[in-house]
Amino acid sequence: MMRERGGIVAGADVRSELLPDRPVGVRSYKIGAVGTGFIMNEVQLAAYAKAGFDVIAVAASDAEKARAVAARWGIPGAHANALDVIGDPAVDILDVAVPPHAQRALVEAAVAQPHIKALLLQKPLAPTLADAKYIVELCERNGKLVSVNQNMRFDQSMQVLKQILDRGWLGSPVTATIEMRAIPHWQEYLKDYNRLTLLNMSIHHLDVMRFLFGEVRYIFVATRQDPRTRFAHRDGICAITLEFASGVLGHCFDDVWASPTSDGFPAEIFIRWRIVGIDGVAKGTIGWPDYPDGSPSTLSFCAPVTERQWVTPQWETMWFPDAFIGVMAQLQDALAGKAPLALDGRDNLRTMALVEAGYASLDRHSAVEPSEFHQE
Repeated sequence: MMRERGGIVAGADVRSELLPDRPVGVRSYKIGAVGTGFIMNEVQLAAYAKAGFDVIAVAASDAEKARAVAARWGIPGAHANALDVIGDPAVDILDVAVPPHAQRALVEAAVAQPHIKALLLQKPLAPTLADAKYIVELCERNGKLVSVNQNMRFDQSMQVLKQILDRGWLGSPVTATIEMRAIPHWQEYLKDYNRLTLLNMSIHHLDVMRFLFGEVRYIFVATRQDPRTRFAHRDGICAITLEFASGVLGHCFDDVWASPTSDGFPAEIFIRWRIVGIDGVAKGTIGWPDYPDGSPSTLSFCAPVTERQWVTPQWETMWFPDAFIGVMAQLQDALAGKAPLALDGRDNLRTMALVEAGYASLDRHSAVEPSEFHQE
């Protein structure tokens, strides 16, 4: 298998312009970061440093932590109050990585600042669809671009899969499956939400399914509690069935139990996916569960264009941290008028509506239409 800089050579019989990572175009906008937890300190700032994005200030509630993070990543400004970053007239993009319930107040402060041109907010955008809608509409009324960090769309296997689907190489998709057997670290604030796996883990898979196959007509969710999670919750292990308007039948099985973890137990941790079309098949894995060691996600496909032989494109980049370069790149390109937002706040309301419909499905023990909760 050959590799070419900037793209993939899938094999001697299939040469394409498949790109595992979004190219970085614009780097000129200055970023103010709020939050110094794992996702910002270990992932996002690592991605930005790698791509050459200009982070000029960071804030944390702990001043010492803010100074340490700033020193680690060469950021000139360190603050103990998010409002100091929001009020910095040099900040163009406010990048927020705080718990979902805390994002609304920061957005309200940020939209009042004329120098802030765009906001990048974490997923889930809010604990509920109603709060998410308020945030998006507030940004729109104040002329601010708002993007949501649904970063699985920029996982390399998902980017390449999307290009394969758009080229029609698999024919019309028939079934789509994501199977996760992985043990998340649940943050303390989730204890108060009464919403766990669907809102905080399955949302990745629901969003990427929409990215690949369009809107969902019906969602059905069955769950049981996760024996490992000690605080009260209703959606631990989730089995999700999706009926798409396009006719695709989707299934996500999000098993946060995965296996016992007693000493010596041979736990098998993975995320696998498989797409079957009329003319071909694609399958792969997501490398995220290997963090912190890390491994690239994978993709293999077999179709007429590959002479019905399995072909496995290869790349060296990974979801963590490289996909987060794509997230910031799409926002900077949109600000410069180079391309539309790929992770648009308005579009994310449809993912939040799918989550909301999932919880309604749990309550009703029946399939639910996401359009019941959100329509343009």
